[in-house]
Amino acid sequence: MTGATGFVGNHLVDLLRKTEAEFFGICFPDEPEPRKYPSEFHIHKADVRSEKEIEESVKISEPDYIFHLAAVSNVGQSWQKRKETFEVNVMGTFHLLEAVRKHASKARVLFISSSDVYGLLESYPKPLTEKDPVCPVSPYGFTKMSGENLCRFYSEIEGLDIIIARSFPHTGPGQSPDFVCSDWASQIARIEKNLSPPMIKVGNIEAERDFIDVRDVVKAYFSLIKKGRRGHIYNVSSGRATSLTKILDVLLQNSRVKIDVKRDRSKLRKVDIPVLVGDNRKISEEISWAPAIPMEKTLLDLLQYWRGVYHS
Repeated sequence: MTGATGFVGNHLVDLLRKTEAEFFGICFPDEPEPRKYPSEFHIHKADVRSEKEIEESVKISEPDYIFHLAAVSNVGQSWQKRKETFEVNVMGTFHLLEAVRKHASKARVLFISSSDVYGLLESYPKPLTEKDPVCPVSPYGFTKMSGENLCRFYSEIEGLDIIIARSFPHTGPGQSPDFVCSDWASQIARIEKNLSPPMIKVGNIEAERDFIDVRDVVKAYFSLIKKGRRGHIYNVSSGRATSLTKILDVLLQNSRVKIDVKRDRSKLRKVDIPVLVGDNRKISEEISWAPAIPMEKTLLDLLQYWRGVYHS
């Protein structure tokens, strides 16, 4: 697994603890904390931008299954860190697939893509299917589209066994405050602890997104790597749109203090997609997966996580 100690990686590690598989993972830029992972989980520091480090990691681990999670995944940051985003998301994927081609050609790879590849599509009032066109409008979305194209090449031309998970926005305990739901939950927890004035700063709250709980997402990834069809793309989505206004309302309703809301232009994206909803019939019919955790519970668990961070 690449990105083993990241937000999604930690939740996937928790899920894999319940299996009997021998586990190898890489992380960057920090060294893994040994106390957080059982001894049978072998996690070491390696940078996907380094061809040598990735090739060595694949050679040593001799994997049967590979979850490729490592990425610069924040859309806003991808505008400020364009070079790093391309190096990690595109060249990192290239290095991994080359290493697999050379040393683990029978391994099954799950590439984690993003709904941001769809971008701004006019006249698409319905949930987006895997067959709809893609038109990314951010460096992040462009690099994920490029990663998908690399996967298609290595699947169709080089014969590798690759599946693409096109994930829609997900959140939950442990997420960085660089992402909207976690940002708001973090601000509320700080305000409750009197670490900030009673005012939450928001960007565009009119946008609608297909949010899922990260714990449902990792179950989808595990099922896809076992049952997904080689060379296919699967939307990991709920099929329902939730406005950011509703997300904010739920969090504020669970706040222990009264909080005002203020617009902050610095939190606006350069280009924002008004509505982003995914059709999940393919993954539902082929993998028998559907999200099970209500968004209200996800948001409350996220708020509780941040209370634990600031109230301890």
